[in-house]
Amino acid sequence: MLLVLSRVSLAFQSLRKVSARRWHHTSLINDLINNMDKKATWDRFYTENSKKGNFKNFEWFFGFPSVKDYILPLLQSMSDTPAPLHVLDIGCGTSALGPGIYTHSQCAVKVTCADISPVAVRLMQEHAESTPVQPCNPASTLFFREMDCTELEGHFKPRSLSLIVDKGTTDALVRSKEGQAKAGQIVQQCLTVLRCSGSLLQFSDEDPDARLLWLENECQNSEAAADVSVHEVGELRGVTYFCYQITPYTAQH
Repeated sequence: MLLVLSRVSLAFQSLRKVSARRWHHTSLINDLINNMDKKATWDRFYTENSKKGNFKNFEWFFGFPSVKDYILPLLQSMSDTPAPLHVLDIGCGTSALGPGIYTHSQCAVKVTCADISPVAVRLMQEHAESTPVQPCNPASTLFFREMDCTELEGHFKPRSLSLIVDKGTTDALVRSKEGQAKAGQIVQQCLTVLRCSGSLLQFSDEDPDARLLWLENECQNSEAAADVSVHEVGELRGVTYFCYQITPYTAQH
């Protein structure tokens, strides 16, 4: 994976706007750029951000409206039983992505928003309790959990999840000093806990010529066979974003 500093800079445009008022210059931003695989870094970020007072979702790359047309039809196509589909948002931070799926999915979903930072999880839980919303499907549920997403097998049964969404989490890991191995572990874990024909969606600004090769190599190292494909999401603030879809399948595929 290539460390593309110009793209990292663009990804932090919104973060700089937040930072300018409270952290003034570069301390926290430099910490994030260099140590995005560290729990303590994100605890610091969410703690500092929460000191401003009113809760506000922080969106890495873009918000739920930009990708709802990828996620909601995919869930609808998987809804072949009355049981809720289990959806996992890994590295959720304080993004509205998971709550958006919960709110707008017409089929029943059990959405778990997971992050390694207990600060982020607490903020999301408190916000959900203070501003409750009604989902499209009354059988849908929403949960927030502190979780290391390199260890999904310790939290979910094999072949139990229908959809895993990753909006910037893998990008944060592969751009940190020691995070690429963790990013590979997450892919391996996702392939273990996803049901056959379920999907991992990675939303990223990394070009397909780099990300596809890496994903294909990770899938080859997994016990589960998987298809890998890519779709262009579109351009936002001068950056082109992609949706990488990884779908495990049986040997009879």
